[in-house]
Amino acid sequence: MPAIILLRGLPGSGKTTLARLLSENGKYPVTSIDSYFTDAETNEYVFNYKDNHLAYKHCEEQTRAFAEKKTKKIYVDNTFTLEWEMEPYFKIAKEFGYKIFVLTVENRHNGKNKHNVSDEQVKKMADKYKVILM
Repeated sequence: MPAIILLRGLPGSGKTTLARLLSENGKYPVTSIDSYFTDAETNEYVFNYKDNHLAYKHCEEQTRAFAEKKTKKIYVDNTFTLEWEMEPYFKIAKEFGYKIFVLTVENRHNGKNKHNVSDEQVKKMADKYKVILM
């Protein structure tokens, strides 16, 4: 059965590194809001909060396109600190018959976030971060 795997965690937790590893050197796609803000030629990351809604939409559209092609595994690498951020992917999974998994990545390796997110902002994100128990 095909699967969409959401990798969630705070900035610096290692989501992107893990996504690359799990994708088996690009055999399976990785979509990310960060890719919207990363220049393809220079690999420079330039975040613009005003465009955040466009980045979310872009990531969802990429995921949907891979699901339409019946890609066996799709990895989505985002913070997903709020429940609503994951909901579009649950809908895509249901629409295209995918199993969905949510993996929480923790910063157990003392990684540094490369996006210049302040410690204060990371703390605010952590305070909103919820683990769903069912």
